[in-house]
Amino acid sequence: MPVVEAVATVPVPPEVAFAVSQTVAPVRYRWDPFVREQHFVDGATRPGRGVRTFTRSRHGLVMVSEYVSWAPPTNVGMKMVRGPWFFERFGGGWRFAPGPEPGTTVATWRYNFRCRPAFLRPVAERIGVWLLRRDIRRRIAGYAAGCADPEVLAAARRSLPEGHR
Repeated sequence: MPVVEAVATVPVPPEVAFAVSQTVAPVRYRWDPFVREQHFVDGATRPGRGVRTFTRSRHGLVMVSEYVSWAPPTNVGMKMVRGPWFFERFGGGWRFAPGPEPGTTVATWRYNFRCRPAFLRPVAERIGVWLLRRDIRRRIAGYAAGCADPEVLAAARRSLPEGHR
């Protein structure tokens, strides 16, 4: 299965970096160039293991994904439950580790996928790697900018437990 990855070092500690990554609309739209619409489904009001989200991408594609791991402030993982016809499988994980300097974080975002139909897979997956790599790089660059945006940071810090803000 193809894998694409992007890494960025951001000027905030891991708990804030993680919180920025989990901001929701309308704050999410300030930093995330990939997402045009996103919300929780099935009555959920906050992220967590088993929670599902609806996402419409900037390309107009729709995906419902489910959190399969939730371990603030170190990592979060998701899998596609329903999505574009050409994905047989799609999943991703975002990891947050202390950076090289105090108060910084290394964010590593990794996606894996499998295309269908099988007879098109060799070509479709090469194209998919190229497209997803481009999108993930843009997305993590937007995320890094969000980690320096006072409005995004304020929203992220409000979501942290008392004493971690």
